[in-house]
Amino acid sequence: MKRPVLFVLLVLVFSGVFITKARDADDKPKPAAEAAKQESRVSRDKDGNAVVKLDAETQKLLSLKTETMTAAQLAPEIKGYGHVLDPAPLAALMTELATADAAYAVSSNELVRLKNLSTSGNASARALQAAQAAELHDRLAAQSARDRLVMTWGKWVLEQPDLSAFIQTLTGLDNALIRIDLSAGQQLASQPLGAHVVALSGSSAEAAFLGRALGVDPQTQGQGVLLQVKANDSRFLVGEAVTGFLKTTGEPLSGVIVPRSAVLRTEGAPWVYVQSADDQFTRKQIALDHPVENGWFVTNGIVAGDKVVVTGGQTLLSEELKNSFGPPSD
Repeated sequence: MKRPVLFVLLVLVFSGVFITKARDADDKPKPAAEAAKQESRVSRDKDGNAVVKLDAETQKLLSLKTETMTAAQLAPEIKGYGHVLDPAPLAALMTELATADAAYAVSSNELVRLKNLSTSGNASARALQAAQAAELHDRLAAQSARDRLVMTWGKWVLEQPDLSAFIQTLTGLDNALIRIDLSAGQQLASQPLGAHVVALSGSSAEAAFLGRALGVDPQTQGQGVLLQVKANDSRFLVGEAVTGFLKTTGEPLSGVIVPRSAVLRTEGAPWVYVQSADDQFTRKQIALDHPVENGWFVTNGIVAGDKVVVTGGQTLLSEELKNSFGPPSD
C-alpha cells in the first residue's frame, strides 16, 4: 500500500513544479520587438489630427509616394450651381426661325417681281396686293420667331457666327449647354474671364461664357449665366447637376495645387496625408472649393513645402483605422 501512495505524491510534486514554471514563463516580460509590434501606430498631434507612424521599411513595402507642394495662384472665382440644359427647345426655335426666314425670302422676292411687272402693266392690282399681304405675313412671322428666340435665350444666340452649326454641335452632343445660377445677391460686374464646371459624376471641363440668362432661378433667386462646354473629352448628360466656377477680376488667391490622387474622403470630408516627419504622416482636412485641371487649388491647411502623400494614402487610412482600435486582446 505504501508504494502506490508514494507514487501519487511524487506525481503531484512534479506537476506542481511544472505548473509553477509555466506561470513564471508567462509572467516574464515579452521581447521588446513584440511589445513594439502590439503598440498602436496612431497618435494625435496638438491640433487633434491623426498621426500614423511607419518606419522606412514599412513605407517601402506600402509603396508610399509623396510630392512636395509648390506655391500657386488662382484668379478669384464666383461659385454657382446649375445643370446641363436640354438643347431640344433651342433647336426647335432655331428650326422655326429658319423656316420663317425661308418663307419670307420667297414672298419678298415674289413681291419684288410683281412690282416690276406691275409698272409695265403685266401684273394685276389684285395679284400685287396678294403678294404684299403674303410678304407682310411672312416678315412678321420671321420677326416673331426671332423675338421669341431672343426673349427665351438672350441676344447672344443671334450673335453666333454660324447659328446653325452651333445648334448642330449641341444636338450632336459634341458640346453641352449649361446654366449656372449664382446665390441670391451675387452679381457679375463684368463678363467672366473664364469658367470651369464640375459634374457630380466627376467630369470636369473648361467652359466658354455665352451670355447672361434671362430671368432668375425660382429657387435661388440668383442671376444665371449660360456656358458652353466641349463635351468630347468629358461627357455631360442632359439634366446633370454641375457646379460652376466663374473667374472674375481682382487680387489672385494664393495656395497650392493638390493632385486628385492625394485626396481621401472619410468622415464626410476630404483629407490628405502630410509627411510631418521621416516616420510620421498626419491626416489633415482640406476644402475642395477650387477645382483645376490637374487637381484642387487649396488655400488653407496645406502650404508650399509640405510633402503630401499622392500614392498610398488609402493604405495609410486603412492602417490608421486598424490601429485606432488598439491591439487585439488575448
